[in-house]
Amino acid sequence: MKPALLRLRLALLLVAAALALPGLARTESAAPRMVAPRGALLPEEQNNIEVFRRISPSVVHITTLEVQRDFFSLNTQQVPSGTGTGFVWDDEGHIVTNFHVIQGASAARVTLADQTTHKASLVGAFPDRDLAVLKIDAPRDKLPPIPLGSSRDLVVGQKVYAIGNPFGLDQTLTTGIVSALNREIDSFNQRTIRGVIQTDAAINPGNSGGPLLDSAGRLIGVNTQIASPSGASAGIGFAIPVDEVNRIVPRLIRDGRFVRPSLGISAGPPSLQKALGVPKGVVLVQVVPNGPAARAGLIPFRRGRGSEILAGDVITAIDDEPVASLDDMLALLERRQPGERVTLSLWRAGQKRKQAVVLGGANE
Repeated sequence: MKPALLRLRLALLLVAAALALPGLARTESAAPRMVAPRGALLPEEQNNIEVFRRISPSVVHITTLEVQRDFFSLNTQQVPSGTGTGFVWDDEGHIVTNFHVIQGASAARVTLADQTTHKASLVGAFPDRDLAVLKIDAPRDKLPPIPLGSSRDLVVGQKVYAIGNPFGLDQTLTTGIVSALNREIDSFNQRTIRGVIQTDAAINPGNSGGPLLDSAGRLIGVNTQIASPSGASAGIGFAIPVDEVNRIVPRLIRDGRFVRPSLGISAGPPSLQKALGVPKGVVLVQVVPNGPAARAGLIPFRRGRGSEILAGDVITAIDDEPVASLDDMLALLERRQPGERVTLSLWRAGQKRKQAVVLGGANE
């Protein structure tokens, strides 16, 4: 027999033998396996589902726009420049988000949970707390306001939820816990934001401006920043507490800006405290004539005729709350309204006293 025919015959015999092995036998059809019963969802899972079902209609997707000029035609057009998250504040169409989400944009669009998109106008912003309010014209039945909670009674370890649009993927739910309270972070204009909530719920680019919720589905914070060298979630996210939000947003809606009450003073830098050897506080270097501080008898540090420094006032507390810096004083004043009366603790040339002052408006 020729070698080629021999090899062919051997190959056919090997194939036949393989097909005869039980483990390699072919079957004409295979039935799908039976599905194992799932059973009821765990209570925690059920709550996750319920919170998302109730609150996600209140969460919106924000697309910011900027004007670009075509290189060849020189025509201008608006093109998307970024995305973020916001939530419905009331059924009048007010949308709350972070200031940095809309910063520098020429326009913005808001996409609701039903995927309808609406042009948004800027109502007001407060960069010191990284908050902004937009407004859209949409039917009231499409604008379910988010339920408000409280941040003053939060405890480390309680469960939280974040809903947002990370990387442009809308209506995303992540879960975690309150990791820490009373953190301090810098806003985008370098003002310190105090009382911040830290969470390990995954927060990524695009989540900014979205709600942080408690297990009852109530708003407890506005997600604003992450701490990550890569720019992605590393288990450390920060949210502006809802008590701050509920204090600022109504005033942005009413006035279009956050009007901080004024004392009518200018403060010296921290280095001046050390140079003068005065206690920690706000060193007055200027008092606006006929302003609130001037009417209350406060005087600034100044030079005498012989260039010697004449003692002025140092504000060390407001209504018995310590003031160690200008940032402390501004944070305390933000809780008040123009026209309110406060009591200043003052230091001058080693003497301490208290003085009542009626707060002025932004121009005083």
